[in-house]
Amino acid sequence: MDTFRALRDLDFDVAVVVVDHAADVATYGNPVEVQEWASVTKLVSTYACLVAVDLGLVSLDDAAGPRGSTLRHLLSHASGLPFEKGAPLAAPGAKRIYSNRGIELAAEHVAGRVGEEFPVWVRTTVIEPLGMDSAELYGSPAHGMRGSAVDLAEFARAVLNGALLSRGLFAAATTVQFPGLRGVLPGYGRQEPNDWGLGFEIKDRKDPHWTGNNNSPLTIGHFGWAGSFLWVDPKVNLATCFVGAKPFSEEHQEAWPVLSDAVLADHAVLD
Repeated sequence: MDTFRALRDLDFDVAVVVVDHAADVATYGNPVEVQEWASVTKLVSTYACLVAVDLGLVSLDDAAGPRGSTLRHLLSHASGLPFEKGAPLAAPGAKRIYSNRGIELAAEHVAGRVGEEFPVWVRTTVIEPLGMDSAELYGSPAHGMRGSAVDLAEFARAVLNGALLSRGLFAAATTVQFPGLRGVLPGYGRQEPNDWGLGFEIKDRKDPHWTGNNNSPLTIGHFGWAGSFLWVDPKVNLATCFVGAKPFSEEHQEAWPVLSDAVLADHAVLD
């Protein structure tokens, strides 16, 4: 079976890396070419914030963001802040409002507590320990990272293994925070509930969705408007990373679920 058949007719360059706990399972395209990661950046930024939590330098319950909000609210898109700058649109914990500004404020809070510029903190706590040689946070902690598919896959494998974080904190990051919140999943419309962990979107029963029909509800990850995604499905011990040269479009919406289901069918045992 051709795992990458859904990509053959795309009119732009893409790279895909599929990994399990220990090794690369499959690759497509040029996996070492540097591409923009856009909002997949949020996962790496959140991981760096959580390292600071594990070190006792910050707490998820620290006041951060608008009145009544905590670092936990910011990292789980539950602070009430809008997508970009502006006044809160809801009280903390009332709605799931996807917010770049919330992630930026979380990074500012952590940077202030650890005493380093946030890009430096990301590099020393995540990028260098994982050997992500081409990865760079050059802009917003919400969407300003670039790197190769290989380096994104190194991060995905770390997530698959729960690396860099304590077991309890990793479990919190990949468990729904503020359960039951409704909200809009960008590009896919209103979801009830719109489940999110700390940084990680949780698939649960969302429909429509950018992952495959056969990805388990436990699947975690993120996609980006640069035309990028990372998903980790712990049920089948697989992760897949996609980067490309074209921003998110209907072509991605059509190809990504087909690709994901092919990965699962070819490299995992489905129930």
